Amino acid sequence: MVNYSNIFDKDGISYAAYRELIDQLLLEKKTTGEDDSEAMLHYTKMNVQRMSRVDKTVALNEDLLEALKNLKKQYRFLVISEGWCGDAAQIVPIFNKIASAFPEKINLKFVLRDQHLSLIDAHLTNGGRAIPVLLILDEAGQVVCKWGPRPKVLQALLKEWKNASTDMMLIAEQLHGWYAKDKTQSTQEELREVIQQLD
Repeated sequence: MVNYSNIFDKDGISYAAYRELIDQLLLEKKTTGEDDSEAMLHYTKMNVQRMSRVDKTVALNEDLLEALKNLKKQYRFLVISEGWCGDAAQIVPIFNKIASAFPEKINLKFVLRDQHLSLIDAHLTNGGRAIPVLLILDEAGQVVCKWGPRPKVLQALLKEWKNASTDMMLIAEQLHGWYAKDKTQSTQEELREVIQQLD
């Protein structure tokens, strides 16, 4: 049985600490997880740039802000992520923007997937350990909602792309091209729907 409150309180780190950890590991020619290959280091460097871009250029839309304003209770957002994950880089800054906009309602913490396999294994996507995964916990520490690892429309597209090609570089290009065009709007829309279902 996963003790979510325990993981959140003891192992969870802030967004700032998550970003600092990734930067520090890169200085040591490492990334989060076990694989410090050149490819993984390259992905991680790209992801630092992606997170910084989303941090600087994206604002939460009015509908999402309204849904957050209407929240009656406090929630904990527990995010399972890794520095090398391209989807995470495009999405986790949005979780931070949400928590930063409503700190009295949302407490946000990050844990690394590969350090918490029993946690991710309780929340697989189509049998895989896809990330990022957002687990929304209530005040009692129970999971009331799971979202991730990416917007549904992109999940469907990714399946199509993987059926059409085994070239992971091409698929990554398509994936990040989609995120660049979407400008986080699909992610924000789905998170609005999730937040409106809370309480």
